[in-house]
Amino acid sequence: MDDALIYILPLVVGWCLDFILGDPAWLPHPVVGFGKMIAFGEHHLNKGTHRKLKGALMAIIFIIGVFVAMWFLRSQLSTVNYQLSTINCQLSTVIDVVIIFYCLAGTTLIREVRQVFLAVDRSLEEGRKQVARIVGRDTSELSAQEVRTAALETLAENLSDGVIAPLFWYMLLGVPGMLAYKMVNTLDSMIGYKTERYRDFGCWAAHIDDIANYIPARLTALLMAAANFSLFTLRFSFKYGRCHASPNSGYPEAALAGILNCRFGGPHYYFGQLFDKPYIGTNDRPLTTADMKKAVRVNRTAEVLMVILTAVISLLIANC
Repeated sequence: MDDALIYILPLVVGWCLDFILGDPAWLPHPVVGFGKMIAFGEHHLNKGTHRKLKGALMAIIFIIGVFVAMWFLRSQLSTVNYQLSTINCQLSTVIDVVIIFYCLAGTTLIREVRQVFLAVDRSLEEGRKQVARIVGRDTSELSAQEVRTAALETLAENLSDGVIAPLFWYMLLGVPGMLAYKMVNTLDSMIGYKTERYRDFGCWAAHIDDIANYIPARLTALLMAAANFSLFTLRFSFKYGRCHASPNSGYPEAALAGILNCRFGGPHYYFGQLFDKPYIGTNDRPLTTADMKKAVRVNRTAEVLMVILTAVISLLIANC
C-alpha cells in the first residue's frame, strides 16, 4: 500500500465511523481500560508519603507503556502484512482504523449536548441530570441557563480534547501517539484536579495534559474561527482564552463564546469545593436551542478542516 494511503485511508475511515456511529455503548472501549488502570494505580499509590513522585511515575509509565505497546503491535502486524502481501492482508491498517475510531469523540458528545438542551426544555431537573453525564461540576443547583452554558462549554472543550488533539498527535506520531494522548487525557480527567485528594498525586498528570494540549487548544480556536469565517472570533478567543483556570481550555471555549456572542465561565462547584473561575465574554444573554445548533455546525466544520489538514500534512510527510 502507498505510504500516503497508509496514513490517509485509516484517518478518513476512522473519522467517518465516529461521525456515523459515535461510541456505541455495546462496544468495549480502550479508554474504559485506561480508566481501570488509573483507578487501580491511584488506589494503591495515592497514600502515604511522596505522593507527587508516585503520581508522576505512574503517569509517565502508563503513557510511555501505551505508546510502546501500540508501536510494538503495529510493527509486528506490519511484518505479518509483508509476509502475507500476496493475499493483500493489511491487518495493521484495520487496527489503525479501529484505534482512530476509538480515539475520536466528536459525535457522542454532540449527541449528549443535544439531549441536554432537549431535557432542560422539558424540565430543569431533567436537564440537570442530563448535563451531569458530561461535566464534572456539581449540577444539583444549576439554573436552566447554567445547564445550557455548561453543555456548550463542554462541547467546545471536547472539540479540542476529543477530536483536534487526537488528530494532531496522529499527525505527529501516528496511531501510537494518538492512543498515548488518550491516556494523557484520561489521566487528567481522573486525577488532574487541585483538590485535597489529587493535588499532589495528580500534579504531573495535569501538567503533562497541559503540555499535550497547548498547541491543539489554540489550533482548535483557529479552526473554529475559520469555520465561522471570522477574524473577530480568533481575536476574541485569544483575548479571553487566558480567562480560565486551565492554560488551554479557555481558547476553544472563548472561540465559541465569541461566535455565539454569549458569556461562559464563572464560579462552579467540583467535588463539593467552590472554584471561582473568571468569566469568558461579557454578554450574559439567554442561550437557546438555536445556539446549540450553531455550535454543533461550527464543531463539525472544524472537524472536517482538521481531517483535511491532517491528510494534507500526512501526504507531505509521506512524499518527503
